[in-house]
Amino acid sequence: MGAFASGAVQANRLPGYPHMSVVARAFVAVFAIAAAALWLLSRSPQYQLFGELVDRVETDDRLIALTFDDGPARENTPRILAMLAALDVKATFYLVGEAISYHPEEARAIVAAGHEVGNHSYTHSRMLLRSPGFVASEVERTSALIREIGYTGAIHFRPPYGKKLFTLPYYLWRQDIKTITWSVAPESNLPSHASPEAIAAYVLEHARPGDIVLLHVMFKVREHSLAAVPLIVQGLRESGYRLVTVSELLAHGET
Repeated sequence: MGAFASGAVQANRLPGYPHMSVVARAFVAVFAIAAAALWLLSRSPQYQLFGELVDRVETDDRLIALTFDDGPARENTPRILAMLAALDVKATFYLVGEAISYHPEEARAIVAAGHEVGNHSYTHSRMLLRSPGFVASEVERTSALIREIGYTGAIHFRPPYGKKLFTLPYYLWRQDIKTITWSVAPESNLPSHASPEAIAAYVLEHARPGDIVLLHVMFKVREHSLAAVPLIVQGLRESGYRLVTVSELLAHGET
């Protein structure tokens, strides 16, 4: 009987893994697949577990929202504001609370120019496996600063790096705050050294009515993205598009 039991145990082990049974290997495989699925979900711009997530709207109107993440920054905020003023475009800026505290005048200038302002967290931390208290602090401190700089519109939230899982979506859902992501992200799909022309060409090739375009223009490393803005606006207008804020886009279609 002892020899039989020993043989059964040996038969239940896999070659190369003498101390791991078939059941244990199966458990590890399932765990790995589940972890990978959660990781993909955490960074997906189209899905989250709770609340309302908007990556684009369904509309027949040729409308596109141009959005900028990060900042405000001392040098590039005046540059992008001057550029948008010359182009007669209103955009949506997702600002970082800590950066607002460092550069309040630049943040006020964004509001004074009539642009929409969204919440991009206080410290730009990845919002994965965070405590409820941490999430609440990141969102609420930033929203308070956005009100202090004079913004009175609805404050939507964009997760840093697009990361969100469990705690953040649940908190936003309970607070009735929309999560806004994107549907066109040239910087994520092109080489880091891509030219302004290449960035603009990517946007124009992929643009559809109701899209939300994501760009980073606040820092020196994104000079090509900043230079691409006039090319994007001109190309979209030539294709019959009108540039609007995210809130304006939400009012024109179904999420």
